[in-house]
Amino acid sequence: MVLRPGGASRAGPRTGLNGVLLVRHATSAGMRDARFPADPAADASGLARARALAGSLPDGDAWSSPAQAARETCAALGLDARTEAALAEADHGRWAGVRYARVARDEPDALASWLADPHAVPHGGESRAALAARVAAWLGTGPSGIAVCDAGVIRAALGHALGLAVPAADRIDVAPLSTTRLTAVRDGWRVAHVNRKVLD
Repeated sequence: MVLRPGGASRAGPRTGLNGVLLVRHATSAGMRDARFPADPAADASGLARARALAGSLPDGDAWSSPAQAARETCAALGLDARTEAALAEADHGRWAGVRYARVARDEPDALASWLADPHAVPHGGESRAALAARVAAWLGTGPSGIAVCDAGVIRAALGHALGLAVPAADRIDVAPLSTTRLTAVRDGWRVAHVNRKVLD
């Protein structure tokens, strides 16, 4: 079911930005090491790239994932962002911060279950289906502005907008500091662009 945007923004006055510009936060050591998301700081090179983008994004309300890297990216971009719990990456439980390769080696059956079933939580955290439902509910409030978060949230937003199953949405690549834009329409959301690099 497609939720219709219609609620007022909760992060300040409305602006002319129609819909949501999703920005993946700057790189972190965990991204570079191919680890399950935890809560690492953004790295120096990623924040330098973000600072170079300051002033290039449209004006509007701004939200940040609770993650440290997202909040640091907002500061580097010059955004006065409100922290939004709904934009948090999924809780990966005991896999948080662990290399994907190590989980694949030590828990192949658990990893296979997690990949095959969006409702599976072999790590004891939050399922991918729960993340998708959380992001869909946030989009249902009718946000209009800029949201800085990690890739899982952006994939969930795209999956909701396009009516994709979770495994299909998880195949979408989302680069650090890329933008994905959803525009509000009467019956839900349209995808204006995906994974656009703002700065090469």
